[in-house]
Amino acid sequence: MTKIYQPTTTGLLLVDPYNDFLSPEGKSFARAKEVADSVNLLEHLKEILNAVREAGIQVFFVPHHRSEPDDYENWMHPTPYQLLTKQRQVFAKGSWGGEFHPDFEPQKNDVIIKEHWASSGFANTDLDHQLKMHGVQKIIVVGMLANTCIEATARFGMELGYHVTLVKDATAAFSKEAMHAAHEINGPTFAHAILTTEELLAGI
Repeated sequence: MTKIYQPTTTGLLLVDPYNDFLSPEGKSFARAKEVADSVNLLEHLKEILNAVREAGIQVFFVPHHRSEPDDYENWMHPTPYQLLTKQRQVFAKGSWGGEFHPDFEPQKNDVIIKEHWASSGFANTDLDHQLKMHGVQKIIVVGMLANTCIEATARFGMELGYHVTLVKDATAAFSKEAMHAAHEINGPTFAHAILTTEELLAGI
């Protein structure tokens, strides 16, 4: 593959790499484990992160809101998913589950985006501004979950004019059906490229 991901114009968006998703003791790990294991998720995320750092591609951490007990009080329209996250205190602020997985700790020059409240890493955050300030035109979106935050962030990115790449074995979902929908049904309607880790690394 041609080296189409140039460091001056490409950014890696690492979405929600929390212990609650990626560590065996995490609150949501068991729900995604079957799919994550089937695509060798952790190894692929590590390979990609190492490769983009070596290539000089800017890394952006795109974290979900860390839960607090009084979240969504007096909100007009919290979603059932948000209320369930509050009830279970997934990614709880100040907790181990709300910390980044030890294999994916931010480094000195990484950019940590403001936390998103729902699915899109762009909505009500500084992600678009940070990407523009770093000259990014192409975004590679990896992390969790394929059919929620990955899809919403990537779709929003396309709407804002970014070239969007999904990596179908560097994400996971709570079911095989959700993964299929993310990459075979929904992804092709907005992503410019849907690759494997191997294919991506060949283009960096």
